[in-house]
Amino acid sequence: MKILLIRLRLIGDVVFTTPAIRALRRRFPDARLSYLVEPEAAPVVRGNPHLDDVIVAPRPAGLKRLGFDLALARRLRAARFDLVIDFHGGPRSSWLAWASGAPKRVGYVVRGRSWMYTDRVARPRELRARHSVENQWDLVAALGLDPPDRARDPVEMPEDPEAARSIARQLGAAGVGDLSEAIVLHVSAGNPFRRWPADAFVELIVELARADPGRRIVVTSGPSDAAAATAIQEAARLRLGTQGSQVVSGCGEFTLPELRALIAHAALFIGGDSGPLHVAATTRVPVVGLYGPTLPARSAPWRDPASPSEAADVEGLSCRPCDQRRCEPGDFRCLRWLTPQQVAARAERALGRRCP
Repeated sequence: MKILLIRLRLIGDVVFTTPAIRALRRRFPDARLSYLVEPEAAPVVRGNPHLDDVIVAPRPAGLKRLGFDLALARRLRAARFDLVIDFHGGPRSSWLAWASGAPKRVGYVVRGRSWMYTDRVARPRELRARHSVENQWDLVAALGLDPPDRARDPVEMPEDPEAARSIARQLGAAGVGDLSEAIVLHVSAGNPFRRWPADAFVELIVELARADPGRRIVVTSGPSDAAAATAIQEAARLRLGTQGSQVVSGCGEFTLPELRALIAHAALFIGGDSGPLHVAATTRVPVVGLYGPTLPARSAPWRDPASPSEAADVEGLSCRPCDQRRCEPGDFRCLRWLTPQQVAARAERALGRRCP
């Protein structure tokens, strides 16, 4: 049996499919499992031990996309897949599922595209307090899989040994030889609706550093936020004065495998509801997630409960969750009302629950 899984676009969404990959391998031990993914999120599944093949599909611009996708469709059809599961449901993924010619194609009920699937699963459009892993599991439940379980089927992304060596070199050059007391603080977010204010990050760094002089704070960000991350580091060092060396600098940018390796050897990860938070969930390191317009019930780390996970959010707001297109109150209170002191308290609690 040959099975193709499709999940395009975002890193976190690809991470959320990894429990289903493991469960499908358990259900079909002799099947050939292939995964179609776009370049940005490819490192999440490239080393997955339950997959036989990873197909990376770039997104060329303009008419080049048409030619590329036609060639990709021919490649998928030639592979003669028996089953295609489209975890995405977007126009490109649904068309590729249909173009594969697989006799069984599973996808969500989507207006205008449902006809491309042979088996359709309802997907309510309202924002529900239900985890994304469970929502995606609906597509595979009819294949005889047991209900999802965090301890048995956590999200996963294996560590890349070369990335781990690269991290060791970069941190060594920055004067950090031991990550056991390092706190990784990711200051980027996928969109402004999930971005905690820069001054709040500065205050949080100061709180964490002053609480323990042995700590080192490693600030990370996406490439587009590198300048903002540098400004946060500099402001925190200025506030800390003689303790400014606790804020690590000079590490450069990290690839996704390097970021995963960095987090895996740290004491704690703190970040907003974006790809790096979900990559952090694939480790056993304590995690503190910052949730603004989204809900922890929908996107908190999906992993063994023995690994500490804390959610920092503002409860009781009638505007949460939202569609992240317009802030109804107009002041982004779901993020601005979340104080550094609240996040620091969650961080200390997570650190106190660390596995020995």
